Amino acid sequence: MRLLILFVSEFAYQPGQRSRPGAATAPSGCRWSDAVLALIHAEPADSKVLPVVVTKLAKNLKWAARKNHTERIILHSFAHLAEHRAPPETAAEIIAQVEQRLLDTGYSAAQTPFGYLLDLQLSAPGREFTRIYKEF
Repeated sequence: MRLLILFVSEFAYQPGQRSRPGAATAPSGCRWSDAVLALIHAEPADSKVLPVVVTKLAKNLKWAARKNHTERIILHSFAHLAEHRAPPETAAEIIAQVEQRLLDTGYSAAQTPFGYLLDLQLSAPGREFTRIYKEF
């Protein structure tokens, strides 16, 4: 698992081109403010230790949210942080489980549409704990 966390003062997306055949119809765009944006790259070995990966990912995101004084967390599949990738189904499952875990513990969590290239807009302030990279 590779994870790039950004605190964003503003984040918005509009669905662009479908990148996976069979991807569900994307909802219209969305906008958030003062949120943690998680760029998540699932690796092939993650499927063998899925519960561990989900737990570590959720803990890291909660920590980043606390450090940035927010309860909003956006989960985005980003398969560009390493050369090797887990199957898309594994990435989707990890993100779904983490989203549910965050919701169950009182966070406002959401996913960007899986299987789409997105038009992104973001603004990220330059201060401590606004950009964090983790590998586990």
